[in-house]
Amino acid sequence: MSGEEQTMEVIVMQALGEAGFASLTAAFYRRVREDDLIGPMYPQEDWEGSEKRLSDFLIFRFGGSDRYLIERGHPRLRQRHMPFAIGEAERDRWLELMNSAMDELDLQGDARSHLAAFFAQVANFMRNQGR
Repeated sequence: MSGEEQTMEVIVMQALGEAGFASLTAAFYRRVREDDLIGPMYPQEDWEGSEKRLSDFLIFRFGGSDRYLIERGHPRLRQRHMPFAIGEAERDRWLELMNSAMDELDLQGDARSHLAAFFAQVANFMRNQGR
């Protein structure tokens, strides 16, 4: 990992901390539950589990606890998301809901820009459909 990536991680983790990532994912999942495009992709019987997995992943990715690795192993994000048809519309909606969640937390400055760039990169990587 480059020094720039480490700095980004530190900025984001200092701004949010584990509690902030939990709040961010809770705000995101409140929106997903009501969304007609990407909401149906999520396991209706396991909202809490999905929320915890995303929170744990983000905490791990930004230098916090390795709870995600211990419980789930390597993230294998693209492989885990292959069963779902993810095109541009789904990617864009995911980003829209995550940006709204960041707005709700009033995340600003470098932490916001680093996290938004990370989310955009990952969301685009998850695309497995041409449209």
